[in-house]
Amino acid sequence: MKKEILQTSLKQFLKHGIRQMSIQKLVEPLGISTKTVYKYFKNKEELLEESLSLFHAQHKETWKCLSVDHNHNAVILFFEIWHTAIELEYNVNKAFFEDLYYYYPELLKKKEAALDKEYTKQFIQVIYKGIEQGVLQKDINPEIIFMGVSVLYQAIVREDRFKRYRTSSDEILLNTIALYIRGFCTEKGIKELDNHLQTLKVTLDMKLPGRKAVSKP
Repeated sequence: MKKEILQTSLKQFLKHGIRQMSIQKLVEPLGISTKTVYKYFKNKEELLEESLSLFHAQHKETWKCLSVDHNHNAVILFFEIWHTAIELEYNVNKAFFEDLYYYYPELLKKKEAALDKEYTKQFIQVIYKGIEQGVLQKDINPEIIFMGVSVLYQAIVREDRFKRYRTSSDEILLNTIALYIRGFCTEKGIKELDNHLQTLKVTLDMKLPGRKAVSKP
């Protein structure tokens, strides 16, 4: 039951935000009493913390699977990690992140400190592997490259800057992070990335037949 409560809690937090997610909204879809929730969690804050842990665990599992699927090609792996992350977070209610930043800054710091150390190391390793494979340029700074993509990612999924365009997350990805990654690829890397992106572009053309073609730098 605790696992079910956590999974439902996470969905409700992401859908309604933290302040708007009451225990009552949680128990209704589960068909349980509030007493059952408090049997496993002391309060809403503890429930939120464990829900966040589940949220990040889901990210890690997804990225682990991607690493297995695309381990032979660093530039594709690097792109797909960000692609999947955006798909997971793009439709999350922005109130969730706003509430987290404003009302639970210490919890946010605690979670991000642990995650940043782990994820940054993994991303940097992928970039160095791309350099070794000859798909990423040798004179780039992996730490700065990682930070640049992170800034774009934050703007796409956790702010409202791109909402005005009323388009899909894939369209935004192709016009931002995809072009950014392409900019530090070698000729070999550009060919491999473009081939990989073609499937995504074809799918997007079917969904948005009137969209403009993505321009190359």
